[in-house]
Amino acid sequence: MLDTFELIAKLPTSHYINGEWTGGEGTLDVINPATGKPITQVADASAEVAMSALDAAVAAQDEWAATDPRVRGELLRAAYERIIERADDFATVMTMEMGKVLAESRGEVTYGAEFFRWFAEEAVRVHGRYGVAPSGGNRIITMKQPVGPALAITPWNFPLAMGTRKIGPALAAGCTIVLKPASATPLTSLLLMEVLHEVGVPKGVVNCFVSSRSGSTVAPLIADPRLRKLTFTGSTEVGKRLLEQASQRVLRTSMELGGNAPFLVLESADLDRAVEGAVAAKMRNIGEACTAANRFLVHSSLAEEFTRRLGERIGGMTVGNGLEQASEVGPIISAEAVDDILQLVNDAVDDGATVVTGGSRIEGEGFFMKPTVLADVRTTSRVVREEIFGPVAPVMTFDTAEEAIEIANSTEFGLIAYVFGQDISEAVRVAEGLHTGMVGLNSGVISNPAAPFGGVKESGLGREGGFEGIEEYLETKYVGLSL
Repeated sequence: MLDTFELIAKLPTSHYINGEWTGGEGTLDVINPATGKPITQVADASAEVAMSALDAAVAAQDEWAATDPRVRGELLRAAYERIIERADDFATVMTMEMGKVLAESRGEVTYGAEFFRWFAEEAVRVHGRYGVAPSGGNRIITMKQPVGPALAITPWNFPLAMGTRKIGPALAAGCTIVLKPASATPLTSLLLMEVLHEVGVPKGVVNCFVSSRSGSTVAPLIADPRLRKLTFTGSTEVGKRLLEQASQRVLRTSMELGGNAPFLVLESADLDRAVEGAVAAKMRNIGEACTAANRFLVHSSLAEEFTRRLGERIGGMTVGNGLEQASEVGPIISAEAVDDILQLVNDAVDDGATVVTGGSRIEGEGFFMKPTVLADVRTTSRVVREEIFGPVAPVMTFDTAEEAIEIANSTEFGLIAYVFGQDISEAVRVAEGLHTGMVGLNSGVISNPAAPFGGVKESGLGREGGFEGIEEYLETKYVGLSL
């Protein structure tokens, strides 16, 4: 592992287009949220630079689609191995630009790299079928073919994994891709481009540009008839705007959008297990995750004890710079984000909630907030209606499983829910009744590259990971054969 200063000095800071590093117009500061100061500067792309990335992907598409699946898979496997070799570098960069503690950054490196290994294996398992038509005589042949050039727009909260879980299936399916990472955390994505270049991914197959002007750089690409696929992870608000643009061309889309995850503690729950699951579901990634538990619905007979224990666990966590070994909770991504979270907390308190622990920012250098637990939260409070994206756990109560399901489903979001209960029959019935794409049953973390990730309602369209992930980048062609 390089020391921090040497590592930053060696990082690529230009766009990666057609197999080459190329500068853009202007420069963009990358801020360390633990200090509030710039780490370095990267090129800031114009619309022309973005279009050149699509040009490269289009030029490379036919040859990449014709490349043997085994070759595509081996390149992904080589990239997986290289990421693991450079795990410390990736983790350090991620912590510096995003804030999460090193232990969590290392976890993301393992998780993110696994998408390349998983889809390396799926590249050779794309199948069609052959059958006799029910009427006899004719034959039905189906084949899977790559959708074509894809545009991937990724968020700042998981800088590596959000890129690999889009690039992996795209390359495995035979699609070229243009990656537009969040301007707040571009360094991890550029380091990923360096790895893909090192292992020999052909020029134009993967391209990456960074821009602070997302609207003006992305819109022309979406409008271009050569683009065949848009995949986006981010807020529902932005996702809706992108869907409007994509609808003008009936563009194939995948959307992984916002969440408002309920965490249900049933009457039969093991409290020790529920509290540990709650800490994992809430505090992973500083709470800055679409899968983070956003509302804690606890049976009235357990609420007081659960809230006390959760407050002790979360309130006792050490907050600090993620590079420091003692830190358990890192900084929030920006000062504005801290302000937004505090507004939700203050609104809940004004609405009758009680602060069990935390509830305020940490003054000084960087963008830090005390991990917070709120009790007696009302269903009308903004903190349980909006996505918090921070280390705040609002607790509400219920008396029956049916009431819990009703409260949990009373949202436009439907990404993930968590259910804790030792009565498995009841727990499964509750899980079945929840309107979400995923459920963690007695588990606070369930994301896995081998499982389909995605939501329902306004939480998105399509699935990432699992056997389903590669299908998002494939079209089904039917050939009718007359004998």
